[in-house]
Amino acid sequence: MTTQTVLPVEGDQLKSISVHRGEPDWLTESRIQALQLAGELNLPKLEKTRLDRWDLSSFGSLREARKEIAQQIPDNVASIVELKENSNLLVQHNSDAVFTRLSPELSAQGVIFTDLETAAREHGDLVKGYLNTVVKPDENQLTALHSALWSGGVFLYVPKNVVIDTPLQSIFLLDDSNVTFAPHVLIVAEANSKVAYVDNYISTHAGGTIIHNGAAEVIVKPGAKVLFASVHDLNEHTTDLSYRRAIVENDGSIEWIVGEMNDGDSMSETLSILKGNGSSSDAKVIAVGSGTQKLNYTTKAIHYGKSSTSHMITRAVMRENATGIINGITKIEKGATKADGQQTEKVLMLSPKARGDANPILLIDEDDVSAGHAASVGQVNPEQIYYLMSRGITRAEAERLIIYGFLAPVVSDIPLEPVQQLLQGLVERKLGQ
Repeated sequence: MTTQTVLPVEGDQLKSISVHRGEPDWLTESRIQALQLAGELNLPKLEKTRLDRWDLSSFGSLREARKEIAQQIPDNVASIVELKENSNLLVQHNSDAVFTRLSPELSAQGVIFTDLETAAREHGDLVKGYLNTVVKPDENQLTALHSALWSGGVFLYVPKNVVIDTPLQSIFLLDDSNVTFAPHVLIVAEANSKVAYVDNYISTHAGGTIIHNGAAEVIVKPGAKVLFASVHDLNEHTTDLSYRRAIVENDGSIEWIVGEMNDGDSMSETLSILKGNGSSSDAKVIAVGSGTQKLNYTTKAIHYGKSSTSHMITRAVMRENATGIINGITKIEKGATKADGQQTEKVLMLSPKARGDANPILLIDEDDVSAGHAASVGQVNPEQIYYLMSRGITRAEAERLIIYGFLAPVVSDIPLEPVQQLLQGLVERKLGQ
């Protein structure tokens, strides 16, 4: 049975807006087809979570025209950005990209780093070949709506053999509940290239509730290496629905670093499709839930390539009345011989009313493979607290030390120091320290 949904825009209106923005015909047609699918498809089915019980009515309104990039960083973003002469940065404010900078050195090497709307107009053939190929519109109602409504976004293209030593950064700021907030990130790393990409999602009180319906697609060509770090710090008025996916070809690698630090209800999927032989994926996810948050986070790897490897570590802390469903899925397809998939999910609950579930899932269709999982859910160990208090430490400080120790194996393994520091600060805020 199809979920009944009132679409946030009519087909004729969407077509008119797309044309008015100057989008190419192929993109206008793609949006219209996706909107039609949104009216036909169901919401995604999540493990132990009923999305149809969430308030998914506040998608905001599409802006009629695309603003020109103003090259001005909003004040509440400037404080978290260290803007150097050679920095590479893109800032999206609500629906619009308002600042973008790519160093002349990278531009001379053929690197493209701009908002996705501009890329669709100026690099249409390149964008068209990859857009909506990893997160597909026909999967469910959310992916269809995203494909129809996305705006702003990021397009990062790294040519063959280009190695970028400094991370490229994007910041997505939401402070208006009346506009659609659905950025789309598209990264293409050609053969033997290397790049690190970092983004931050932040929101302030926008005068009402709003949904972030976002997607990221990463194309990792043979021998390429991509690090994708994402920190979500959206407020309690924002519902966060995010898909992050990568297709990894022969000997390519994707490294995910994800900090789920939202204050509102959140759902995300972080998926690596290990298509090529020798491809690899490493995912590190930390999450902190508080208040009455409902959270559902899935980390997943699908092995098609021979000798492909995946490692997943998720650690979550649940406070007060928060509910967290933490899913780890390793799927090894027939023919993926010598594949190795390992996963660990751990949930720490700080309150008797908090709930956390860790669901490790192994789906193995090949014999000659290695796979394993570890999972645990539990309260703070009272013996550990007693031991620390016996050394003169207060109970609050003892709990804080135990929590930091619980998250440390993930945070300390993050190779980017600024992301480490940001996550540490957000963990302290979420824990009320």
